[in-house]
Amino acid sequence: MYFLERIQAHAHLNAFIHIYADEALHRARAIDQRIQREHTLKRLTGVVLGIKDVIAYAGHPLTAASRMLQNFRSLFSATAVERLLAEEAIIIGSLNCDEFAMGSSTENSFFGPTLHPLNPEYVPGGSSGGSAAAVSADLCMLALGSDTGGSVRQPADFCGIIGLKPTYGRVSRHGLIAYASSFDQIGIFGKNIADVATTLEVIAGPDEYDSTASPLPIEPYLPLTSPENKPWKLAYMKEALEHPSLDQEISAAIRSLIKRLNEEGHIVNPVHFTYLDVITPAYYVLTTAEASANLARYDGIRYGYHTSNETGLTLEATYRKTRSEGFGREVKRRILLGTYVLSEGYYEAYYTKAQQVRRLVAQEANRILDEYACLLMPTFPSTAFRLGEKTDDPVKMYLGDVYTVFANLAGLPAISIPLFTHSNGLPFGIQLVAGRFREKQLLQVADYLCTTFSKLN
Repeated sequence: MYFLERIQAHAHLNAFIHIYADEALHRARAIDQRIQREHTLKRLTGVVLGIKDVIAYAGHPLTAASRMLQNFRSLFSATAVERLLAEEAIIIGSLNCDEFAMGSSTENSFFGPTLHPLNPEYVPGGSSGGSAAAVSADLCMLALGSDTGGSVRQPADFCGIIGLKPTYGRVSRHGLIAYASSFDQIGIFGKNIADVATTLEVIAGPDEYDSTASPLPIEPYLPLTSPENKPWKLAYMKEALEHPSLDQEISAAIRSLIKRLNEEGHIVNPVHFTYLDVITPAYYVLTTAEASANLARYDGIRYGYHTSNETGLTLEATYRKTRSEGFGREVKRRILLGTYVLSEGYYEAYYTKAQQVRRLVAQEANRILDEYACLLMPTFPSTAFRLGEKTDDPVKMYLGDVYTVFANLAGLPAISIPLFTHSNGLPFGIQLVAGRFREKQLLQVADYLCTTFSKLN
């Protein structure tokens, strides 16, 4: 009842699209009865979670915050959801997001924007803004989101909580509505590293329904204390801290943290990364190309929204009218961009070049992370911005992803942890990136920083 009352009291945030109140209460009572009989607990017994409305839950609405799927109900559950339920988690509702996970502010939802839980004049980030706002405002204990270019880490940073994006392939994408299939990864929001680590342990692993899910076994992510008890060897991108888009207060805070780490006996070295200014354009070329292909299935004929005014229209015109009415402005923008870069005469100039950049970024990232445990980076160039501040300038919005898309291009695990408060009163943190499938090391460093340096200023 506690979380349902909190959700009702904070309805103005618009974090939830659908709330499963009766079902959650029924499941909680059933779990209580089983505990009384068996006197045992599972790893997530009674943990109340929300799931981003791009993750399938059998028999429940699955809309991707779009008119196109407004009345659609999922026929099956995502593998991650099935694994949560098997460990007795309670799913309390589906969470608002940017339509089809395309956006950085959760202003692009058919169901209206989600508001920042600390200041409703600001955005909570995106595209998983509902998930971040719900955890930050204690509307649920944990939440799942999806991260294609920062959509878990950036809203976590804005809302002052933890946001983890695992290695590409660490968590099955079965049941996740595709935006850009070679980038998408289900991620986790929480308020402490141990909870996030436990949830990852539950949902990660091979899956026969997803050929991109890694067959590598899952190592226990707990305990979080490093058994070696030795200094961490960390790196930071010199170019990232000197980037002209970075808020000077954020830069100063991260530099102060680096200094403190060195004083504590850890090794934190600057490294050069020459591709910082080209990773965002490369990311948007590749993801919009994949989006244009993935969203072609939403034609209003097989399922989803269908135009109500088709008298005298040809089949092609019906498709065009349905998609024009069913998709929002940002989704249509990205479909058009993707179709353009895949078109004859531009494929080699844009798509092929972007794939080459992606390969170079991965090679450089792997070289750095073969030597260092983690790479320290800002999560976003600024704290949360005001509602409507960037909606008329999509390029400015896209360029804000400069620090987060790096991990997605290279398929690396990354986490945003809350460490600081800006002079404007809003939280911000730091991003850690580790080598492929080194989630345990990533979580250990994150836990050390959260424990030792939390709220430095």
